[in-house]
Amino acid sequence: MAFEFRLPDIGEGVAEGEVVQWLVKEGDAIREDQPLVSVLTDKANVEIPSPKTGRIAKIHAAVGVKVKVGGLLVTIETAPGGASASAAPPAPVAPAAPQPPVAVAAPAPAGAAGVQASPFVRRLAAERGIDLGKIRGSGPGGRITEADLGTSPSQTPSPASPTSPPAAPAPSAAPTARAPLDAAEVRERIPIRGVRRVIAEHMSEATHRAAHFTYVEEVNASELVIVRDRMAKHVEKDGVRLSYLPFIVKAVVAGLKAHPRLNATVDDAREELVVRAKYHIGIAAAAPDGLIVPVVRDSDTKSVGQLAQIIQSLAERGRSGKLTRAELTGSTFTISSLGALGGVLATPILNYPEVGILGVHKIQRRPVYRADGSIGPADLMNLSLSLDHRVVDGVDGAQFVATVRQYLEDPHQLFAEMA
Repeated sequence: MAFEFRLPDIGEGVAEGEVVQWLVKEGDAIREDQPLVSVLTDKANVEIPSPKTGRIAKIHAAVGVKVKVGGLLVTIETAPGGASASAAPPAPVAPAAPQPPVAVAAPAPAGAAGVQASPFVRRLAAERGIDLGKIRGSGPGGRITEADLGTSPSQTPSPASPTSPPAAPAPSAAPTARAPLDAAEVRERIPIRGVRRVIAEHMSEATHRAAHFTYVEEVNASELVIVRDRMAKHVEKDGVRLSYLPFIVKAVVAGLKAHPRLNATVDDAREELVVRAKYHIGIAAAAPDGLIVPVVRDSDTKSVGQLAQIIQSLAERGRSGKLTRAELTGSTFTISSLGALGGVLATPILNYPEVGILGVHKIQRRPVYRADGSIGPADLMNLSLSLDHRVVDGVDGAQFVATVRQYLEDPHQLFAEMA
């Protein structure tokens, strides 16, 4: 008997998942609860077990393909005897199969049903009177991009806007006019899949939807270096490495408490700035497959030692791909730091829909003028804050950074503030 297994509901708010790896192949025997397939959602890999014992008859979703909740993943041939013995479980599964398309189709009023397109592209299409259902997407998996809108036939009969038709085809003309590369010129073609595709989509949405504004400040971290060195011998005796990040997290939380509008997310659908009551700080970190942002929840309740332990644990499990979806979602503000490779200056891209992200750069010893006019050494670092200028003014960002700077230049305040 053939049993069609569809992508189950794998988390609140998850409408689809990308097939990262099949753990079986067609013709393999499989037992119930045996790992079947690894699916990526919001940068977290979810391993889905087999619901039946039998044989893999057909795999319907190739690696790299996105499958909506309720979409067909695999057909499993079950033994006739096993089918009668497990007649009860299929009963609830059968009605569940047609329901996911209804849930997935719910957001469709924002654009054509079944179309893969970002909210930004959908809005542009609505403004231009373009039917997304008539466009063939050029993005991964047929996703419609902004450039594809310029090829829509529904855009040309718009005499009311004479300037739009000439401008719109320009973005789409360049890719089609480009001559194919000679094979000798290509070293490697790397598919944009998995975590890298999720990152690409998030970055595109952030840059298209938010109005980025960056503010930079220099911090004299000389006292921070002394305090960190003194505390390290106490914290690191338990096998935890004490970096500067725990101190920066505490300074950021202090800044967010003083300027709560930066501890917020944007609800574009309702045109609201949602100021958050909790302080869940995302820590951008490099992983083998790309950038990830594990979240330190309730950061305001943690000590420096606790923060060091949590950050180290998240980083280690992130590098091995063992973080859960819950550990990678829900941040209210993000810190991006490359540690010793932090460079001099960068303009971080927002972790949308958050309204702020702080770039932390390396600490360097340089000569400075002192208050008495003498010149002496100091440990200096730069902070670069990117904001969504639609909802946060530059002066608010400058005041926030000034607060963070104050706590980092006199880190003893961090412990007095939390007492």
